[in-house]
Amino acid sequence: MQKRIVHLGIVATLFTTAALAQMGKARPSPAASATCDLGGGKTVTTNYSSPRVKGRKIYGDLVPFGEVWRTGANEATTFVPSADVQVGGKSVPAGNYTIFTVPNADKWTLIVNKKTGEWGIPYKYESDELARVDMKVSKLPSPVENFTISYAKSGNGCTMNIDWETTRAAVDITAK
Repeated sequence: MQKRIVHLGIVATLFTTAALAQMGKARPSPAASATCDLGGGKTVTTNYSSPRVKGRKIYGDLVPFGEVWRTGANEATTFVPSADVQVGGKSVPAGNYTIFTVPNADKWTLIVNKKTGEWGIPYKYESDELARVDMKVSKLPSPVENFTISYAKSGNGCTMNIDWETTRAAVDITAK
């Protein structure tokens, strides 16, 4: 009987830990969001998980160069334009998408994918890709501990900035 109670206690603990993790309470990479206001009620919203550097070498090590990355942590990062947009010059209709990136030291590629709801990696969704777009890469003036996606208003659209460690990857987004 005592073994059964101990076993039930372990199961209850595991269940509680899993439930808290699913609710985002126990995640070391918390949920984050960024929105681009394109005007006229048109927006682009990005939801992602924000990992921390924690003293690690990020690009070229934790995040290998030349390989598809989920662009954050946990579930794949969502990309939701409420209207048709141009992302780096490529057409993306209003809808729900995920984004991935292929980081390199001097150039990144943004992948807009029609498949949604996946965990993030391994990447096996080439047949669902809507677009691959070149991103501009620059060095940040100071290190960024928390992985961050943000939007900066630019001209008739926004620039999506992906900042982490000492790297910024950017791409322009405009309403069609």
